[in-house]
Amino acid sequence: MPILVVGSVALDTVETPFTKQENVLGGAASYFATAASLYDRVNLVGIVGSDFPREHLDFWRSRSVNLAGLQIHEGKTFHWHGRYHMDMNTRDTLDTQLGVFGDFHPVVPEEYTQSPLVFLANIQPELQLEVLRQMPKARLTVLDSMELWINIARPQLTEVMKQVDILLISEEEVRQYTNQASILTGVKHFFELGLKYVVVKLGSYGALLFGADGTYFSAPAYPLEEIADPTGAGDSFGGGFLGYLSTVDPEANGRYTADDLKRAVVHGNILGSFACSKFGIDGLVSITLADIAARYNELVRYSHFDPTWSATRV
Repeated sequence: MPILVVGSVALDTVETPFTKQENVLGGAASYFATAASLYDRVNLVGIVGSDFPREHLDFWRSRSVNLAGLQIHEGKTFHWHGRYHMDMNTRDTLDTQLGVFGDFHPVVPEEYTQSPLVFLANIQPELQLEVLRQMPKARLTVLDSMELWINIARPQLTEVMKQVDILLISEEEVRQYTNQASILTGVKHFFELGLKYVVVKLGSYGALLFGADGTYFSAPAYPLEEIADPTGAGDSFGGGFLGYLSTVDPEANGRYTADDLKRAVVHGNILGSFACSKFGIDGLVSITLADIAARYNELVRYSHFDPTWSATRV
């Protein structure tokens, strides 16, 4: 089941406490497309400059990523330069150069309009709304965002939330948007906007799934001994989440069950773990569905416990 994604495609400079790499393939759409294409075809909408390396385009074509919606304009590709702290969870943005991305307006090719699954990666909410207007027949729409848009484009971001089915958001962003200390209380605010599900990403601690129907699920992160580069882990999570759902036949009414979404969250955590293992998309390049299945089975084993319990008095 093809997936449409709209988002940034970038060439990043990434610094960690241990090393630095320049012109690494990055951007939200890059990570998502690379992860989701392990499961099914991805229809990518984005923009790059004339400096964008052809090798990346060739790689995506080899992975069933449709590039008909990728605009190539004369100029520089979007560039982000960031430095991570020792904990690898916090980072500082040192430089951002929009390049051709500064004038980007998404155009969804006719062949993309039948994509039943839509992922609105982290870009300006106005652009996400432009995509939604071009995809009126989408079966499932998923939104990702970030702190910046909560600060400078809250009304537009709220409008996008009202028009999608599922929101992916970090724990910090829940508190920032809702001004609630409790995640559970904050999530209820999103359901008032009409969202069906909210996935709260907890980084190295996993993710939580909340449903307007009362669904609750806590998915553990896959344990890693070393993290090379956490950039794009959240976008890779989205790729695993929707990638898995692309392989599932929804119910007759077109809806996915809570169990479908629980498994999708686990797949998201797994793809995020692979993304962290190397710089850029390299952690996602050579893996297979068999590798994903192996980590899936490990997580089942790690998180299983015997439900039998009885309280005794001493």
